[in-house]
Amino acid sequence: MKNGVVIVGAGHGGVQAAASLREEGFDGPITLVGDEAELPYHKPPLSKTFIKDPAAQPQMLRAEIFYNNNKIDLRLGSSVECIDLAGKRLDLGDGSHIPFDAAILATGSRPRELKLAGSELAGVLSLRSVADARVIRDLSAKVEDVVILGGGFIGLEIAATLTLGGRRVTVVEAQDRLLGRAVAPSISAHVRQRLEAMGIRILTQTTIERLEGENGRLSGALTSRGERLPAQMAIIGIGVVPNVELAQAAGLKLANGIWVDGQLRSSQPEIFAIGDVASYRHVFSNSDVRLESVQNATDHAKLTARIITGHEGHYDSVPWFWSDIGDMKLQMVGLAGTSDSNVVVGDVADNKFSVYHYSGSRLIAIESVNRPADHMLGRKMLGAGFSPRPEIVEAGTDALKAALADAQKVAAA
Repeated sequence: MKNGVVIVGAGHGGVQAAASLREEGFDGPITLVGDEAELPYHKPPLSKTFIKDPAAQPQMLRAEIFYNNNKIDLRLGSSVECIDLAGKRLDLGDGSHIPFDAAILATGSRPRELKLAGSELAGVLSLRSVADARVIRDLSAKVEDVVILGGGFIGLEIAATLTLGGRRVTVVEAQDRLLGRAVAPSISAHVRQRLEAMGIRILTQTTIERLEGENGRLSGALTSRGERLPAQMAIIGIGVVPNVELAQAAGLKLANGIWVDGQLRSSQPEIFAIGDVASYRHVFSNSDVRLESVQNATDHAKLTARIITGHEGHYDSVPWFWSDIGDMKLQMVGLAGTSDSNVVVGDVADNKFSVYHYSGSRLIAIESVNRPADHMLGRKMLGAGFSPRPEIVEAGTDALKAALADAQKVAAA
């Protein structure tokens, strides 16, 4: 590969792709293009430790010397204008061009825009980057009342963090429960109870009609129920949209993201898509998915590097996720979308329990609150395709480990 590989997007997936290419022995040119000026950093801490600690600094994914030592051409603060398929090159905003033999689109996602009267007021924010997190951190030290629009993971992580920092926080969620598209109703109810015990006010089946301000700054939010909520800061957490514009302009196939096959190739075989932006048929659920998680982006990157360096393989990693919300570590493995029954183990009152999801007799997902051992064992079970009977789950961890070991012996025989 004379022109090598160009990677668009310097987040978790893009950086891992560059690293994995070198680990797989690729010795051609690698160019990593990122639109932020910051050295690539971990994003999960932004909604938690970063915004509560004035002295916190971004946690780098790799030290700068890593890119130098591995001859990775890191182009920070650069925008990509278009993909020239015929010329097999990227055209950058500064007028330069990057030729490639293979390209990896790790363009990620961005917060869904709020089309609402008053959304232009100062103090109305969303969280995508460390620059956004700095604004939230600085402003939160000066305000008393915060409204969070959206009861998803990011919104709830921020709500808990700001409440622990002394702010009065109201979460407004349009659906009938928190985390409605992500976890089981029992988890949703537990999260709500814990957050309300912290002092967070939660309004479900409610929307914001408009945001109000004084002298160009946010002062309040009017709900669909006619209540005016005082607010000097509002954080928009109503979901994300994949960054498909480059792919769309290049004529690549889209399907709730950039369509890719089992090897993460787009409709243009020399162009791959990974992470939040990639839409694919997941072998675990046999359904089309677009997953937003660090694990998904990282595992995509590793497989893409192997495919580019001539290995065979298809994406079959078991998906897993996590979120830290107040005193709750939520860990999820598998995809629970087709669940028709479940088994709950642990102590809900003690804030330590897990929900095992079944589709028929097949174990398809486990959601845990402060039960990391359940999560780790669950990753092993789902990875092995092992579905314990519900009574074995209820019998406890030792019984599960023994049953898994027996199943693995049988499979190996």
